[in-house]
Amino acid sequence: MHVLVTGGGGFLGGALCRALLERGERVSSLSRKTYPALAAAGVRQLQFDLADFAGLSEALRGVDAVFHVAALAGAWGDFRSYFDANVVGTQNVIAACRMNGVRTLVFTSTPSVAHRGSTAVEGLDAERAPLATRFKAAYPATKAAAEAAVLQANGADLATVALRPRLIWGPGDNHLLPRLVERARAGKLKLIGDGQNKIDTTYIDNAVAAHLAAFDALHGKPGAACAGRAYFISNGEPKPIIEVVNGLLRAAGAPVVEQFIPFRAAYALGAVCERAWSWLPLPGEPPLTRFVVEQLATPHWYDMSPARRDFGYQPTVHAIEGLALLTKALRERPV
Repeated sequence: MHVLVTGGGGFLGGALCRALLERGERVSSLSRKTYPALAAAGVRQLQFDLADFAGLSEALRGVDAVFHVAALAGAWGDFRSYFDANVVGTQNVIAACRMNGVRTLVFTSTPSVAHRGSTAVEGLDAERAPLATRFKAAYPATKAAAEAAVLQANGADLATVALRPRLIWGPGDNHLLPRLVERARAGKLKLIGDGQNKIDTTYIDNAVAAHLAAFDALHGKPGAACAGRAYFISNGEPKPIIEVVNGLLRAAGAPVVEQFIPFRAAYALGAVCERAWSWLPLPGEPPLTRFVVEQLATPHWYDMSPARRDFGYQPTVHAIEGLALLTKALRERPV
């Protein structure tokens, strides 16, 4: 079948493209630019902005299924930019799917849509962790609106599902790990609190497997158990954040983090940074925000039994194995 992946040039999107090719599918990627690795793999590449509905509709002609992975991510920025990319872009994907008779839409969401500020989220599934009602950043706010639109669009003509993978990592990561390593080598990396709050993470192969399993359960089955529902996805191995961060840093041969900031001090600093970057023409992003402080200092781990029950998701690469694979990959191609 013909499958289109939005954001195929990214970490998860690229891995999905490769996995779909290995299954024998015809794969197209929709991104803002071209990627040599995708071209070499045999992925058809299309360059459109998701705000370009005419181009998007043309791209989806003859497509059987869509993995909507593309998003504007981050902890800071103009709300309108996030809204246009994440909400309007997703609405356009839904409309283009319907216009072109696409049967299946798998949406990559984020656990941040259920972020509860400094309140721990421990062992909850998506049914018991409803969408947040207040947000301190544009990214989770707009992803929550996009996820709601996708789930509401589920019906006989278009089957939809939303997955919320937590902190994806592994070989090929071009976002999280490079930033950690850069800050660690510069001596600027610190943890909030005591570093013992447990968090879930997701090895890249497990994130891909979850998307494919949900797709297989959903495609051609609008009445599937997972249709119109959201699911947390992770390795199912909650660990203290200091263990997670230092494991990644050791794999990259970077200095481990040994410095800590009390939560209240970090939260106050985040608030000051937000005001300064809002009021003054300062470049780049604030070094800290309240949303980031809460994410780093609060336990976040989830119950994935609904994903196992409804589409058979089972992590196959455990953290210790994933770290070994990451270490090997980084020896060949250092960060």
